[in-house]
Amino acid sequence: MKSRPKVGTVGELAIPTEAKHAVEFAGDGMPAVVSTPNLIQFLERTARQTIADCLDPDERTVGVEIDIRHLAPTPIGQTIHCRAQVIAVDDRKVTFQIEARDQHEVIVRGLHKRAVIRIGSFSRRVKEKGG
Repeated sequence: MKSRPKVGTVGELAIPTEAKHAVEFAGDGMPAVVSTPNLIQFLERTARQTIADCLDPDERTVGVEIDIRHLAPTPIGQTIHCRAQVIAVDDRKVTFQIEARDQHEVIVRGLHKRAVIRIGSFSRRVKEKGG
């Protein structure tokens, strides 16, 4: 790492939602709302970008743990505002407090951990598994 992420560092992203972000069972009376897996993707992207400047060119971060509560639905078409704050750094693992809001309320809250990896060694490990 070029620099150790600082506790308290905050990153934010605003993500407009589209039909591809809807729960797969929307329709037949069920409104099109943003799915939990898509919210996780948005929050992971926010956390990843929050510490991207701390990494060497041959490093990336990968998600290793997520613990969230999906508190409220968000209709497709609204913009989701995601926030990730570094709350702990332990060697090559970074823990974030994460939250997402729509235009009305907090929709997701939780914790997320990411590990800093070197692309070369990660790629070798994946290749050994047949990828």
